[in-house]
Amino acid sequence: MKKARLFSAAILLVVTISFLAFGLKSDKMVGIKAANSNVYTIANPDATTWTLDRSHSSISFAVEHLMVSEVEGKFRKFEGTMTGEKDDYSDAAVDFKAEVNSIDTDDDKRDGHLKSDDFFNADKYPNISFKSKTFKKLSGNKYLLTGDLTIRDITKSVTWSVVSKPTVKDPWGNTKAGFTASLTVNRFDYNLKWNTLTEAGGAVVGKDVNIKVNVEFTKK
Repeated sequence: MKKARLFSAAILLVVTISFLAFGLKSDKMVGIKAANSNVYTIANPDATTWTLDRSHSSISFAVEHLMVSEVEGKFRKFEGTMTGEKDDYSDAAVDFKAEVNSIDTDDDKRDGHLKSDDFFNADKYPNISFKSKTFKKLSGNKYLLTGDLTIRDITKSVTWSVVSKPTVKDPWGNTKAGFTASLTVNRFDYNLKWNTLTEAGGAVVGKDVNIKVNVEFTKK
């Protein structure tokens, strides 16, 4: 009898391991295998994915020129996603990237300079990217979005101020969510190093870059 119980327990253990191994690789339980590893992590099937509606979104920036005015620009090509379970977005994970070659300041010569190694070096570093770590709800519709911003080959932790808009359905039944995010970075921190001085000693191009992102997401 004791041997029978041990045999049954062994069979149950084998069946359980086989079920788990199958489940990790099945479509119902999504498994993600790390590179050069036999370890799987389970992606949450309940997480909601939001995709960026580029035709109703923008990434713009402004930087001081000659200490008397601001030059504004934008990136025309970018993409992003947001995933999370909670309705208040407090567990949301955000990823986006912008193509450096799509930079547009309404001046071809200046755009070419920005794409050079004096600034972004678009040939070597074609994308600017951001990957979030936390999306902290403050109060009402205000949040702090913290994560890693990579420009050129430099990655630094930054925190965006974010304001959310009410979730709505469009005329075609799609659920939409909108956000406005703002951030100021020191361009020298990311080796955007070009600089020259005026006769009075002021910088031709300011060090602080004000970035504003307006995004509209569509719920998948």
